[in-house]
This record gives sequence, structure tokens and C-alpha cells, in this order.
Amino acid sequence: MSKRTSAKYKIDRRMGENIWGRPKSPVNRREYGPGEHGQRRKGKLSDFGLQLRAKQKLKGYYGDISEKQFRRTYDEASRRRGDTPDNLIGLLESRLDAVVYRAKFVPTVFAARQFVNHGHINVNGSRVNIPSYRCKPGDKIEIREKSKQLVLVLESVQLAERDVPEYVEADHNKMTATFVRMPQLSDVPYAVQMEPNLVVEFYSR
Repeated sequence: MSKRTSAKYKIDRRMGENIWGRPKSPVNRREYGPGEHGQRRKGKLSDFGLQLRAKQKLKGYYGDISEKQFRRTYDEASRRRGDTPDNLIGLLESRLDAVVYRAKFVPTVFAARQFVNHGHINVNGSRVNIPSYRCKPGDKIEIREKSKQLVLVLESVQLAERDVPEYVEADHNKMTATFVRMPQLSDVPYAVQMEPNLVVEFYSR
């Protein structure tokens, strides 16, 4: 399992953006970077710096996944037919932890990774505890019976700060969701602008 090495709000501070749109993000109060020199760091980024920032932001958004795992996802996106930036977003959104997060079963993508890893999720009737498991269109994701009354789940489905996107169908009464289709960039409800085209440029150097 990919281990998160930094707190989610530190990622926000490092990026200078509230990338998940969370109301408690420190960026809502301080838009500059962390540390005693944070306020003096806002220089103009080079093309490489912009590409690197776009990659770090996308990696961070999906739970700060490892470089090895992210590069493997990019390589698959570039091999597939069609637009590589859209392919990359589609593959990231088809991760099981991302689908669990989009279905609003948990409040954060970090919680989604832990939730899957602890064995609370069935996919098509079988237990799956691998957060990076790739869902296919039509896959049915269900919270296991003994986990449906967890406080984390019950509170998360009531959150008003985000909606379930149209490429995921969620039934919060039965605690089930269906991954309808692979989304494109324009379908994904990011709280900030993501630039997968710059990620492609980064890896194409």
C-alpha cells in the first residue's frame, strides 16, 4: 500500500490552494506556503516548475500516491487510444478509493484509502482491500453489511459540501454505488483547476 507521508493540509499549504475544497483548509486563512519564509516564496515559476506543480497537485489530490504508482498510471494512459490527459484523469478516477470518495461514503480521499484497506468494501460481491484496484464501468461497489452503520459513513453521506458526480451512481440507503463510466477531465468536480496536459508535458520531456 502507498503510505501517506504528509498531512493533507500540508499538501494544501505546499500547493498554495485548497485542492479538495475543504472548509477547514488553512489556505482559506493563509494563501502563502508553510515555514518562516513562506510569504517570500512566490516567485514566477519556470515551465518545468509549472509542470512539476501540476503533477504534485494531481498526485496529492488522490491521496499523495507514490511516484512509482503515478508514473505507472501515466504510462498506461499514454498507451491507450484517445487523449492522454483525459485518459490519465479517467484512470485516476477509476481507482477504488476514488470511487468510494466520489460516492460520499467517506469524507476525504485519505479516509477512502484507509476504509478500503481495512476491508470495508465489496466489489461485485467480493471483498477488495486494495485502494488502487481499478474499477470497470458497471462495477458495483458496496459497503460491507457490518460497516454500514459506522459513524464515519453516516456523517459523510450527509455532507453538503460536495455532490456525487454523474459517472458514479450512489444509493445511500443501501450504501451501494455503481461506477457508470470512465470520466473525462470536464466531468470531474475538482475544487481547483487541474492541468493534466502539463503532467503529460512533464513526462514527455
